[in-house]
Amino acid sequence: ISLSATPCYINGALQPRRVDLRPFALCGPSGIDIVPGGLTRVALREGSLVVNSSQGGGSKDTWVLGPENQ
Repeated sequence: ISLSATPCYINGALQPRRVDLRPFALCGPSGIDIVPGGLTRVALREGSLVVNSSQGGGSKDTWVLGPENQ
């Protein structure tokens, strides 16, 4: 699966960067709950596919708005 691209605000302008989304699920006594959001990992350099922070990538919070927030 190829990485997605999204506009990122960098140096005062929107620029395309490669990203991937890491969603989270929690398992508890009542079952599995999906967290409404996740971690977006982003390639910080133009043209880069490196999104993991140990190799020079970055991260962004990801929020999912419910119908009551739209």
